[in-house]
This record gives sequence, C-alpha cells and structure tokens, in this order.
Amino acid sequence: MIGKLTGIVDTVDEDGVILDVNGVGYLVQASARTLSALGKTDDFATVFTEMQVSENDMRLIGFATREERDWFRLLTGVQGVGGKVGLAILSAIEPADLALAIGSGDAAMVARAN
Repeated sequence: MIGKLTGIVDTVDEDGVILDVNGVGYLVQASARTLSALGKTDDFATVFTEMQVSENDMRLIGFATREERDWFRLLTGVQGVGGKVGLAILSAIEPADLALAIGSGDAAMVARAN
C-alpha cells in the first residue's frame, strides 16, 4: 500500500492532483481542503494517502495531514459512506469541527457536505 507521496505538483483540478514523484505522475483524488493546501504547479508537496480498490476501479486518495486521512478512514467505515462522500464531508468540515459535530450529535453540520 502507498502511505505517503512526496513530489512536485504537476497539475491540479477540482477533483485531484497529479503529483510527480521522480518522473512518475500519480493521480491522487483529494478534498478541496487538501487541494488548496498543496499549493500551485511546480510546488513541492507531500500527501498522506489511502488506496481504495474495488471490482472495477483503483484510486489513490490524498490528504494534507495524517489527521484528515484518519478521519477519512473513520468516515468510510460507516455503512453508506464511500470515498466520494467522505471527501465531500472533509471538504466542507475541518477535522476538529467534525469531531465536535459528532460528539454533540450535530447532524446538521455534517449534512452541509454535498
């Protein structure tokens, strides 16, 4: 499994980034929060990753921090919450705020995510 990538930001779009690691371009999906933290093209960046494999797809998902990756793992462990929903939640809510929302039973805050 790939746990972390460090390289140069090649391309960034609304869904992810291509991170050039020694000449190999890894396509990494990411939350809006992570994409904004990575910087711009030609910046040096590190992403903590989670690989999701299904019957007909394999994707690498990246996070700016280990904390965000850990929250993604927790969220996708909930029945009905897949990778896209997990990323949408983390795009809308910071991990610290997510912990408060869950601790206080504030479903409205989590529902803000698309």
